[in-house]
Amino acid sequence: MDTINVLVVDDETDFTELCVKRLRKRQIAASGVSSGYEALNFLEEQAVDVVVLDVRMPGMDGLETLKAIKKAYPAEVILITGHDTEECAEEGMNDGAAAYLIKPFDIEVLARSIRKTFRKKKIKESQPAGEKGC
Repeated sequence: MDTINVLVVDDETDFTELCVKRLRKRQIAASGVSSGYEALNFLEEQAVDVVVLDVRMPGMDGLETLKAIKKAYPAEVILITGHDTEECAEEGMNDGAAAYLIKPFDIEVLARSIRKTFRKKKIKESQPAGEKGC
């Protein structure tokens, strides 16, 4: 099985550290940062398959970060938030997010979402340019 490289981005550092630790226990190679700016700097240096991205953060929020990631990097993005709003979820999905999870969530739900997103990414990458799946 391929290694899944994940970046967790959340301004709540305790949450980020716990999430990274629990994902690693599930054989997912996870790293964490605490802002959108740090996420973009991290992605400059290291390839990541999936970014788990909090929507509400000071400075560059999750939706701004999502747009920057989708413009410059091949990573897929899973949005997470503790403040569910339908408009926010819709905007994120329209901007290219692969999934949207509401905190608190079970770590197994996140791990499944990461694996599913990773499989879709691999399928998309294996298709010749311009070819659509079924």
